[in-house]
Amino acid sequence: MAFHTRTALRRLPVWLPPVLWTTGLGLWGLSRQDSVWRDEAATWQVAGRSAGDIWAMLGNVDAVHGLYYLLMHGLFEVFGPGTATLRLPSVLAVAAAAACTALLGERLAGRLAGLAGGFALPLLPAVQFHLQEGRPYALVAAGAGLSTLLLVSLLADADAARGGLPGRRGWPRWTAYALAVLVCALLNWLSLLVLPAHAATLWWTGAPRAVAARWAAAAAGAVAGALPLVLFSRSQSDQVSWIPPLTWHMMIGPAVLLAVGGLCAAADRPRAGRLSAAAVGLPLLAVPQLGLIGLSLVQPLFLERYVLFGMLGLALLVGAALGAGVRVLAPRFPRASALLVPAVVAAAVLALLPQSLAKRSPASRVDDVLAVAGEVARLGRPGDAVVFVPAARRDTALVSPGAFAGLADVALERGPVESATLKGEEADPARIRAALLEQRRVLLVTDAARVAKPSGAARDAAKAKVLAEHFAVVADREVRGRRVTVYERR
Repeated sequence: MAFHTRTALRRLPVWLPPVLWTTGLGLWGLSRQDSVWRDEAATWQVAGRSAGDIWAMLGNVDAVHGLYYLLMHGLFEVFGPGTATLRLPSVLAVAAAAACTALLGERLAGRLAGLAGGFALPLLPAVQFHLQEGRPYALVAAGAGLSTLLLVSLLADADAARGGLPGRRGWPRWTAYALAVLVCALLNWLSLLVLPAHAATLWWTGAPRAVAARWAAAAAGAVAGALPLVLFSRSQSDQVSWIPPLTWHMMIGPAVLLAVGGLCAAADRPRAGRLSAAAVGLPLLAVPQLGLIGLSLVQPLFLERYVLFGMLGLALLVGAALGAGVRVLAPRFPRASALLVPAVVAAAVLALLPQSLAKRSPASRVDDVLAVAGEVARLGRPGDAVVFVPAARRDTALVSPGAFAGLADVALERGPVESATLKGEEADPARIRAALLEQRRVLLVTDAARVAKPSGAARDAAKAKVLAEHFAVVADREVRGRRVTVYERR
């Protein structure tokens, strides 16, 4: 019976168990206790607009995420808004990335290496965060996995041709490669850092000049297609002005990842001129990290999510190292070697369980726009005024308009849709002051004290001054990173 079970498992496609495993992890706690944080709120409120309104907004803000917003708009139209619709694309995308990792591992280091790599990917802490995130980075990782798989198949064909074996037609796969890279770039153009990683693989494996030329043409086509977006989005660079400058302590995470990747690559015994897991995985892990660090020396851009796709390289290397371990143990300890991969995966699940639980709780994000909307619904009365500090905290009203029914947004001059912006346009400070002085009761929605940052905006200063001088606090609630304070006129 056990023999037949093992035989049946061997007959399964190598990508299927990692896909089922990743999907199960993604569906576990998907709603995060019905919480949505500020980044996801941007997706939610933009996806709820018409395609024309989204297109108008992209001319002013967030052009870098335009394709993603249009995709999510289509899903919201078909399935309706909700946390499942918001996050399920990321679950499926990471499952696809795990499938690509498994296929890469099987081709480069054997079936067990592929299975181990596919199982490892969704367990990595950074991947677990974005596995259930309503943002585009998981989709980029899936596209990077597909482009890498296509490149490896083309390099393998080139190796076969050098050995005198007949090859397959390559141009459909080169076209698919260019399209995969282009789509990733349209989701987030920093994903173009996958190209120097692939170039490093070509160099490491000693790819023939004809293959390198075809890769260069495909890469140039993808870059040319993404270039208008890259240039246009640079005019909206204020959106990333909040990212802090690079510091030494920010290098600890990348250094640890590269060290682990290097050790795993060494276990695979890489050799120059050979297509291997190390030749593919190590550049995919290291080059985007180092490239983003280099870019951040010019303009601060260092956020791990921008190079999340590099985690596929780490998973591939981990899988190859485990596969190498099995090969070493198998001659002397065949039973132990068969249990090595399941034992390591089980140990990793147990070791990471506290972090896995934490990632699925509202506390894993900086705030929760739905929770604070619930507090507004409980504290507000018809005819009350509401103000937001900073104005971006208006996202909670955009995601949960029902909780703000009957409240007057007295600082708002033009709404987000009308102004083609994310947060709308507020009146000048004098008009905000005059509007507040006409109110008897005001709700202030802002950040909780532990996450609040000083706002230098004159409008926010005007709100705070009027409330401090002419109103008294009658209720104050902090919930999941946000705060609602109720003021009554003295």
